[in-house]
Amino acid sequence: MVQQASEERDTAPPEHTDGSGPAPGRAWPMLALATAGFAVNFWAWALLSPLGPRFKESLGLTSFEQSLLVAVPVVVGSLGRIPVGALTDRYGGRVMFPLVSAATIVPVLYVGLAGHSSLAALLAGGFLLGIGGTSFAVGVPFVNAWFPPERRGLAIGVFGTGMGGTAISALSTVRLVDAYGTAAPFLITAAVLAVYAVAAALLLRDAPGRAVPTEPLARRLASTLRLGTTWQASALYAVAFGGYVAFSVYLPTYLKTGYGLTQSDAANRMAGFVLLAVAMRPVGGWLSDRVGPVRVVTGTLAVVLAAALVQSSTPALTPVGTAAFLSLAAALGAGSGAVFALVALLAPVNRLGSVTGVVGAAGGLGGFVPPLVMGSLYGTYGSYALGLLLLGAVAAAALTYTATRLRRTAVGR
Repeated sequence: MVQQASEERDTAPPEHTDGSGPAPGRAWPMLALATAGFAVNFWAWALLSPLGPRFKESLGLTSFEQSLLVAVPVVVGSLGRIPVGALTDRYGGRVMFPLVSAATIVPVLYVGLAGHSSLAALLAGGFLLGIGGTSFAVGVPFVNAWFPPERRGLAIGVFGTGMGGTAISALSTVRLVDAYGTAAPFLITAAVLAVYAVAAALLLRDAPGRAVPTEPLARRLASTLRLGTTWQASALYAVAFGGYVAFSVYLPTYLKTGYGLTQSDAANRMAGFVLLAVAMRPVGGWLSDRVGPVRVVTGTLAVVLAAALVQSSTPALTPVGTAAFLSLAAALGAGSGAVFALVALLAPVNRLGSVTGVVGAAGGLGGFVPPLVMGSLYGTYGSYALGLLLLGAVAAAALTYTATRLRRTAVGR
């Protein structure tokens, strides 16, 4: 499989066809702008999660309906990454970042001003909020083209800290609603998105000599799906980033239901979970540059397995439960960074956006399913234990695969 990826890389256009290459002094400002865009779009993507318990009470939702509400934005944010990643290969981040940011303003305003009076309206608005989640598939190929191979793990890890936009939502949404009404956080987010879209259109530049594919979109996607690297990384990212997304959207509900915390306290603890995961993502990329992404992924999956087993017994929140959740956050964050260090290492450069789109979709969909499962299991059994045991089982399977087949596949890379 690695040989197949290597052969495609050999036939791809050179990464910097004009011989100039990206200017090192411009790479870091471009990374900072891309990370800011990722954070702002993820902020919009996560607006419904902190308000899940409030909507449950005001609209009389069941546990499953509440889980569906906070999980729906993940669908478009996940599946949309596939075409958006391919379009980024073709048109570059300079075009796609402003476009995605501007498009996300529409559902943000809809939900904030009119779309929060019924479950159907919230589901429709939440579905379109997922547009913001596609920004990940724009940023990875954009950042990758600006950095040399030996720094891409760190650079993409730094870009990944933009997922901390969900922490902004967790810390501010409930407070703004309490102080100024339901529309307030949505209006503020829409304004920030508009400012970023204009700034990105004016300031973002694609790396000199960026490889631009010439084959049609459908053919490019088909060839991407034939790469072994695409499916290997997708499976791992579904566990690592999918686990992060699942907890970042469902943790307030879990803590309020399972431990009786207030909505504000649960949102604050979710923000702590998100911030630690965000901080660990560049650490995972940095470690991958030095010891290899396969080793980092193996270690983080082992931590996820152990923490899920501990939390499945619903221990006291202080200190055991908190330690288990923080361990999960650190491992899922570092593991997410390591998976994309692996993608940057193995994917053909002129298909990196397409591969990123598919892998990112897998990660997002990996985060869509667990909240639904957790809500359904809690509604049936009155406990989250079985859901956490299922997480442990998935982590164990991924750990076994990574430590055996993937390690042999990636040897020498």
